[in-house]
Amino acid sequence: MPMNVILLERVPKLGQMGDVVKVKPGFARNFLLPQKKALRATKDNITYFESQRKVLEAQNLDRRQEAEAVGAKMSDLKVVIIRQASEALQLYGSVTSRDIAEGAATQNVKIERAQVELDKPIKALGEHKIKIHLHPEVVVEISVLVARSADEAEFLAKGGRLVAETERAQMEAAEAAQRAADQAAALFEAKAAASADAEAAEAAAEDVPADQK
Repeated sequence: MPMNVILLERVPKLGQMGDVVKVKPGFARNFLLPQKKALRATKDNITYFESQRKVLEAQNLDRRQEAEAVGAKMSDLKVVIIRQASEALQLYGSVTSRDIAEGAATQNVKIERAQVELDKPIKALGEHKIKIHLHPEVVVEISVLVARSADEAEFLAKGGRLVAETERAQMEAAEAAQRAADQAAALFEAKAAASADAEAAEAAAEDVPADQK
């Protein structure tokens, strides 16, 4: 049976501060209530919230402004994570929200793993855009560079793209076929031009009067 709660802060896909919403009991008990994001919507709690609304809104504003300041410093953040991988660029393992938080810490940026929006672990090399929730109303996007070496990570940071060996072979075969086609076309044009020149010379010779031959 759904539980009515009053939100103490904005919760994505649920509502804004002060909204009374219906949620699953498990979601409330395991997340909203222990994280102090909501209170049971009892008469006493609603009265308490209304008496504290201005204080809560002021506190929320302070936290949001602090998060916005932190977010501005993180706008160009690139977290480098070194992993082993196959020729197909698939990781031997995966990169989790904990790995991203720890990677950010090496650059003196504190991120809680719960702030990392990662629906499923990263399992491939390359640059991955990851959203970080600094505040219910402040979300920033950072780059996570998963590479096999520091040099490879630097290549990714400069906008490079890693290519799997199978894709590389296909690209090289396509390029070779294109070169062959270009060479064949050039040779055909050269032969056609030579033939045209020969025909023009022959026609010119036929136009010369007999007494001038």
